[in-house]
Amino acid sequence: MNVKENAAIIEDSIERACSKVERNPDEVTTIAVTKYVSTERAKEAIEAGIVNLGENRKEGFLEKYSQIKDEAKWHFIGSLQSKKVKDVIGQIDVLHSLDRKSLAKEIDKRAETAVSCFVQVNISGEDSKHGLEAENVLPFIQMLEDYPKVRVIGLMTMAPHVEDEEKLRATFRQLRALRDKVRNENMAHAPCEYLSMGMSNDYTIAIEEGATHIRIGTSLVGNETYGGE
Repeated sequence: MNVKENAAIIEDSIERACSKVERNPDEVTTIAVTKYVSTERAKEAIEAGIVNLGENRKEGFLEKYSQIKDEAKWHFIGSLQSKKVKDVIGQIDVLHSLDRKSLAKEIDKRAETAVSCFVQVNISGEDSKHGLEAENVLPFIQMLEDYPKVRVIGLMTMAPHVEDEEKLRATFRQLRALRDKVRNENMAHAPCEYLSMGMSNDYTIAIEEGATHIRIGTSLVGNETYGGE
């Protein structure tokens, strides 16, 4: 199937998931994760109406950005090294992986305007995943008040890659509860409205548990193992 056909299937799945829990599908933003595909394939996503694109490496992002630029809204979804902030911070619209003070400090130093950020949380506790432990999230976000160019718009997590639906739901519910806790603090620098959670294998479950941003790669744009990845 081409990207347009895939997008139609995903849109239908989003509508059905939202219907189950009485949500408006307009509350869900689909991010096409284009890290494993060519710029041409990324452009197909835009033509199919998916204008939010996600990249996780500086090199892949800059290559696509040079050809697509403002035709897309750019989400950096991978771990970002502090030394690479200067190369991408003026081009990305949203960062999904804020998880340490040194990164916040560098963003604040390099950005011309406030950057929309998701704080990444390692809900599952897996060693292979980046992110803060849940108990450290609120103190971390409170500390970010010292960095006016950092604006926390929500929390992000990656669920364990398992088929156990209850484990997935538990992960997403914990992030939602944590989001609610942060949001209830009413911090000006951290409205924390959104939840970035759910990928190709679990996005419908994530939506049922409150996801506002889903990150879809293989099911939407496929996997061309572009660039040797």
